Amino acid sequence: MTKKYQIVGIGNALVDVLAHADDSFLTENGIEKGIMQLIDMDRAVDLYRKIGPATEISGGSAANTIAGAAHLGGRTAYVGKVKDDQLGAIFAHDIRAQGVDYKTELAAADIEQETGRCIVLVSPCGERSMNTYLGATDFLHPDDIDVAMMANAEWVYLEGYRFDGPDSHEAFSKANKACIAAGGKISLTLSDPFCVERHRDAFRAMIKSDIDLLFCNRDEMLSMYQTDDFNAALAQAAAEVEIVACTDSDNGAHILSKGQRWHAPAVPTEIIDATGAGDLFAGAFLWGLTSGHDLETCGNMGCIAAAEVISHIGARCEVDLMALFQKHEFMAS
Repeated sequence: MTKKYQIVGIGNALVDVLAHADDSFLTENGIEKGIMQLIDMDRAVDLYRKIGPATEISGGSAANTIAGAAHLGGRTAYVGKVKDDQLGAIFAHDIRAQGVDYKTELAAADIEQETGRCIVLVSPCGERSMNTYLGATDFLHPDDIDVAMMANAEWVYLEGYRFDGPDSHEAFSKANKACIAAGGKISLTLSDPFCVERHRDAFRAMIKSDIDLLFCNRDEMLSMYQTDDFNAALAQAAAEVEIVACTDSDNGAHILSKGQRWHAPAVPTEIIDATGAGDLFAGAFLWGLTSGHDLETCGNMGCIAAAEVISHIGARCEVDLMALFQKHEFMAS
């Protein structure tokens, strides 16, 4: 029986606020150029007030992945918490406009925290300075997990960043149990090496018990298995999960499954904004997998999608990925 959803993502629901700013604005506002820093609500409100014209789109790592899969025509849904406020409405409208089913109950309008956001200031040279306020997304609770939705998913996709949330481990466990019981599979992205450092034991336990497909990059892989030997880390991961999909910057991606290994080469492109590369790799890979393509083709599709998204500002595709797949001869025209 065909399930309603190919992929359901769970993660940090943030609004990306993209604005241009020169170096003097960064200096005047104490922003270190080119890095990501966590900020509190007062700081987020103050910066939002000071910036110039901005583009506001639904963001967060898993949301980007799910939007990428939806762009390809995938049947998708997303779970992430926003508040009943202006930016929360923007998030909900934008993610649904991507073709994603989004039903997570809004955090009440009277809570102190606001919808999370990442204020991205783009310098004239193209450098991005990110100021992230998590806000209401930290309120994701096991009650937000719709077990019927999870049971109707071929794959659930979990965002590693969400492991920082106070109730997220229980929420993830609830989602995994419902999906697995209905014959679905679970994928996890490790998100960030520092995230791995904070939650290594929890990650390892879930990987061994629930995870069928592990997404990560080289640094996250080495951090997870606490070694400098990349191939040894890949082998250890492949012994624990059915599929490993590890990106390796301009070396492309490595796919391992059932004793086999494939390499998907990177697609040469001018890097304008590297943010979202891993997210779109995962989105295209999962779409390919749920659409019946072999793992090597899924890896190649992921690299094509990653190259597209890093060629411009923002983590949304600006050209038709299916047309790119056809151009690279991974789809029939």
